[in-house]
Amino acid sequence: MELGAFSISLSVKDIHRSKDFYEKLGFEATGGNVDQNWVVMKNGDKVIGLFQDMFEKNVLTFNPGWNNRAEELDSFTDVRDLQKELKHRGVELIKEADEMTEGPEHITLEDPDGNPILIDQHR
Repeated sequence: MELGAFSISLSVKDIHRSKDFYEKLGFEATGGNVDQNWVVMKNGDKVIGLFQDMFEKNVLTFNPGWNNRAEELDSFTDVRDLQKELKHRGVELIKEADEMTEGPEHITLEDPDGNPILIDQHR
């Protein structure tokens, strides 16, 4: 089962302070809008998202249809097909995708320790 590009979405208290900290670790802003309290940062093939006042907890994020450079893949497993497979395997979903639509959609679930997982398809 191919889940797509992986990143971690960090729930931060001060977006400017966090951005500055990760820049000191060699990360560079590649997307988002600090004025809207979110920014995506990269260091090589490592990707983190910083989000202030958007999430209660840190979130493991997967993006079907993208590689780790946020480039579209020619072939990928649609989030709706991932949903069907996860449900078949007995995984409980918190938010399900609308299977009657196409294109962008997402599902959410939690691991056994309550860590949120977002499978977010942008295309």
